Amino acid sequence: MAEPRAALITGGSSGIGLSIARTLGEEGYQLTVSARRPDKLEEAARGLADDGIEVQAVPANVTSEDDLKALIAAHRDRFGRLDVLINNAGIGIGAPIAEAETKKLDIQFDVNLRGVYLMLREAIPMLKEAGAEHGKALVVNTASIAGKYGQPWLSAYSATKHAVVGLSAAAHGELSESGVQVTALCPGFVETPMTEWVREQVPADKMIRPEDIAEAVRFLLRTSTNCFVPEVQFVRAGDVPGAGI
Repeated sequence: MAEPRAALITGGSSGIGLSIARTLGEEGYQLTVSARRPDKLEEAARGLADDGIEVQAVPANVTSEDDLKALIAAHRDRFGRLDVLINNAGIGIGAPIAEAETKKLDIQFDVNLRGVYLMLREAIPMLKEAGAEHGKALVVNTASIAGKYGQPWLSAYSATKHAVVGLSAAAHGELSESGVQVTALCPGFVETPMTEWVREQVPADKMIRPEDIAEAVRFLLRTSTNCFVPEVQFVRAGDVPGAGI
């Protein structure tokens, strides 16, 4: 019998990350889920385990290099392999450029870009091992439609997500010959706690569902080793790409 495959998800305690974790669990993956808040993370992991998914919760702050190294070590110790990395942790803080606080600028760059870069760097050895085995280890980086079309009042967030799209393409160029594919997901507004601030303009029932994003990951896993999807854009029904997120 083939050894079960394993996945690691950052930002896995709610929203898109938790939905992807559940989908991967349904596909038979053993999971490490990570997020900054231990209490919320443990609650999410219990919910997954109650549904029969093998999962461990490892709290980590993606701005801490030591935390990310410990996260990778904990995953290897538990499961011994890494077939899928979901770089999902992110933060968005809106402000006009002229009024942006440096502290809030720095946290967005640290979480949305530096954390993604460092997590990927630390995961590459295990991903290459999986790629050598079956030819399709997968990295999914959660970007944003704001990473394709710059959004006013979300300039720092847009900049970091454009960078994630670029990083994903560059990383795929480096890793594809090792059987590792890197895809960027670029959703518009998804109904998660992160989009509560915009509910007066965009009602929750008009937003993209977290399950929509998770289904894209399922699709990526089911494509052949000959098929590579560089990015997936998700736009709310009725919207014109670039006119809003």
